[in-house]
Amino acid sequence: MKPLARIPWRRWNRALHRDIGYLAAGLTVLYAVSGLAINHMADWNPNYRVVQVWRDVGPLPGELSEEELTRMLLERLKVTEQPRTSFQPDQDTLDVFMKQGKYSVDLPTGRVLYEAVQPRPVLYAFNRLHINAPKQAWTYLADLYALGLLTLGITGLFILRGPNGITGRGAWLTGLGCAIPLIYWFWWAFLR
Repeated sequence: MKPLARIPWRRWNRALHRDIGYLAAGLTVLYAVSGLAINHMADWNPNYRVVQVWRDVGPLPGELSEEELTRMLLERLKVTEQPRTSFQPDQDTLDVFMKQGKYSVDLPTGRVLYEAVQPRPVLYAFNRLHINAPKQAWTYLADLYALGLLTLGITGLFILRGPNGITGRGAWLTGLGCAIPLIYWFWWAFLR
């Protein structure tokens, strides 16, 4: 009678690690790009950018009412959209608030600044997915991705054998990788 063959667990481990890695590659790029952007929110807004455009419409008479000035400004700009509101902070300035932005005009010179906030095309979408803004089905996909990363981490420990594997150099690197968040947690919880 032939003895039972050994289960080729290392081969299965490598295959599992490889295939989950391929599946997770796209989401890993999405989360990495978004994570870098979100980490630096103090330096810039990763979701929106402010667009500023200068135009010249010629001087506007300051003696007109706010409503008349608003109408005249929008006619000269060839804007057909109705404003939300307007405001005249002083005799020489008119601010007209639109759905997507704001016109600020210097009445004596006719210089107009249009300012609008626009979502950053790719980063806005990535960041919304990163923080799970859509909820619903994305929650389950994000959970599967997290489980995939967990599996990648565990199977990756057993890819190599010998001095470069988990019983050699890999043990030191794994210990360092675990120690960094623990040290930070200890500092944050007790020393700051």
